[in-house]
Amino acid sequence: MSNGPTADVSVRVAWADDAEAVAAVQVAAWGAQYADVLPAGALPDDPAPIAEAWRASLARSNDARNRVLVALERNRVVGFAVTTPATDPDCDPVADGELADLVVSPGEQGKGHGSRLLQAAAETLQADRFTRAVTWAIATDDTRRAFLVGAGWAADSAHRELDLDGSGATVKQVRLHTALV
Repeated sequence: MSNGPTADVSVRVAWADDAEAVAAVQVAAWGAQYADVLPAGALPDDPAPIAEAWRASLARSNDARNRVLVALERNRVVGFAVTTPATDPDCDPVADGELADLVVSPGEQGKGHGSRLLQAAAETLQADRFTRAVTWAIATDDTRRAFLVGAGWAADSAHRELDLDGSGATVKQVRLHTALV
């Protein structure tokens, strides 16, 4: 017997048919996430070309350990996560996996989708036999860092600056890690 209605939410592996929805979430979320970091107009506002890149990526991966997971509310994609072998020079690509991206649509944040994606990503990395996971966060994004720390991740000493749009405007990031065993 149920104590009340439950939300129809889940996480699954992304399909090529999810490309448009993933691109729309990415464009919306990045617009909000990078608004204070990159100059106006630096980020794409049209998901169509991004959807084509997602479709190609989802249709065939060059490594079976490159995975995209989508968070669903009913049948609507509201977020996604990308897992892959870690590529940082001080990481072991056999033992270290990377949460390359974790994105939830701005209007869907705070509803548990990020937590479900993070848990599913950790389980996916474990299934791929990684024993540690790393991820990068914008140094000034206290909310994201607090979310990850609350889930058992911790900052390590790694940091970097990225020129995301080729304009010379850089984004400072810090790396966090967690054990997967």
